[in-house]
Amino acid sequence: YIFKFEHAWRTEAASLEARRRVLGPETADIRILEVKSTSAAGSFRVVRDDRDQWTLQQPLEWPANPAAISAIIHELQLLENEVSFPTQDLGKHGNPTLADYGLATPKLVVTFESGSAKRGAVTRTELKIGDVTKGNRLYVLAPAGDRVHVVNRSLVESISLTADQLRLDSLFTIPVFEARSLSVVTAAAPSVDPTRGSTGGLRIRLRRDRDRWSFETPIVARANKLAVDTTINDLNVLRARTLVGPAAKGTGPSATPSLRIMLEGNGRHETLYLGESAGAPGEFLAQLEGRAAVFTVVMPPRLLQALRDAQIELREKRLLDFDPRAVTAITLASPLAGQAPLTLQRLENTAAGPNVAWQVLRRGEGTQGPQTLGADTQLVQQLLAKLALLSAQTFESDAPTAADLETWGFNRPEREITLTLAPSAAGESAPPPQVLRLGTPARREGPSNNRRVVYARVALGNEQGNSISTVDPEALGPIRLDALAWRSRLVQEFPATARFTALTLTDLAPAGKPPLEMKFDAAGTPANLAVAPLVNCLRRLQANSFVAGAYADAGADGGQEPWRYRIDATLSLPGGNGEQSRTITLLVTKRLGGAKQLAGNREIGAVFEVDQLFIDALWPLTEGARDPGAPAAPPAAVPAAVNPPGR
Repeated sequence: YIFKFEHAWRTEAASLEARRRVLGPETADIRILEVKSTSAAGSFRVVRDDRDQWTLQQPLEWPANPAAISAIIHELQLLENEVSFPTQDLGKHGNPTLADYGLATPKLVVTFESGSAKRGAVTRTELKIGDVTKGNRLYVLAPAGDRVHVVNRSLVESISLTADQLRLDSLFTIPVFEARSLSVVTAAAPSVDPTRGSTGGLRIRLRRDRDRWSFETPIVARANKLAVDTTINDLNVLRARTLVGPAAKGTGPSATPSLRIMLEGNGRHETLYLGESAGAPGEFLAQLEGRAAVFTVVMPPRLLQALRDAQIELREKRLLDFDPRAVTAITLASPLAGQAPLTLQRLENTAAGPNVAWQVLRRGEGTQGPQTLGADTQLVQQLLAKLALLSAQTFESDAPTAADLETWGFNRPEREITLTLAPSAAGESAPPPQVLRLGTPARREGPSNNRRVVYARVALGNEQGNSISTVDPEALGPIRLDALAWRSRLVQEFPATARFTALTLTDLAPAGKPPLEMKFDAAGTPANLAVAPLVNCLRRLQANSFVAGAYADAGADGGQEPWRYRIDATLSLPGGNGEQSRTITLLVTKRLGGAKQLAGNREIGAVFEVDQLFIDALWPLTEGARDPGAPAAPPAAVPAAVNPPGR
């Protein structure tokens, strides 16, 4: 034998619960809910589909507000009576009838269907709502018709909703992260921007690939991700303002739309037809696909312009699409000038980042092979940053003719920049190089024909780019093709452990000053602190720029500027076999200006402009004290008469 024991209070509570609840388990899976009212605007019908989406079918077809429908269903599920009595004795022996409670011809009838024909039987339940009691409650006739329940008025308040309260006012429900494509079809209409003339008959489609957007029609081009995402967010914010009514078949905004907007998501799409103006500024008549209801919607001017001029507004204005860390080589050429190309190459086995090492690769003269020089990493990084931010000012043409290309200077571009990229992942093939061509017309354009216009054209590999745009002439600055412009400004550098042991400054002029020999102690510290700035400059010698031409003993600038000073410095460098001594010689011209002085070194075979720190460090030793080895004299006291009190 198996016995089951249950406390009395549990059974009594369950019995009480069963007696107070008006409705049973039939409210758990409501698929159709209908309310009939004697009021003209009080009747409605909503249906739930297989995706659990509620749709308002009466008084018009429209997506229902899920919050409002959930509140009604929740009220039905928790509907309890305050008191109830059977109907079998009504009307007998002078008792009230159903008509006395307003239940013979009720003002409100709630009908709902539970279950689905696909999953079994369908249960239909009808609940009649009568008059209000003296205690401000309601008389409700049970679905079986055997009892009258007195319930709270909250049931009537939950179902007494207008169509505007029951409908979902949002138009698009596909969020940005779900959107896969955006299509815009425009009819012949003036552009929002009067300067752009009219746009019409365009079919524009944008497709999302991972985290990037691109145009598929009418051109193949990159789209601006931020602009597209902002447009989709603005579409999701749109709300139906007022309902006009159903449109006859073949009429309404869907028949002759001025703008058709379709947003595709995961296995679903939503289409909005925008019709003529509704009268108020920015307000238009509109329809949704598959629905006869016509409504008004307010379109913000920014969104309207982005949709009507999507080919321009949503287009990516940055011309090049690359990661600066993936660039392995930059080739600079000038077909217009006929100069040999110059290549900036990233050194192998160096990590990508701000400290990556680059070199300048230039062709050798005659039978000599290519020559390499260390490149200035900062200048290369600045060039890559400018290329990554280079943006189109205006899109001139997406299908230029041969005459256009010749007019805009692309038969022989002024500059041609080729970016070679590394594979995005190990084992993958490298992407095609990106080629940026900059052309300038033979005749300057503008009101006074003095405005410099630069056109840009981008291609992948050996392809020819179709899109032509204008760019800011000063965006890239002067792109020089000589190797010295990209050479590393660091001429020489010694480690901190290197110790200066001797330094001599010789005046090479015929009647120049005698040589100055500067003394150092055992730690490499000069006896006079006035020499310290020059020592620091020699330890890390930096050039402002390099001068064209090879080094010559006669002087700088082809011998036009003779060498005036020679600096001989001896250093002691620690090594595995003990300290090693090394002597460096630097020839310097006289000071050619406030911030210009040239120096040359035979070992590196180059002439360069020294930086301002070097100029300021050398000046006191050549034009100041004759014996820098002597201790500096203390400053003389200022007589009181020269600077009297109060002045």
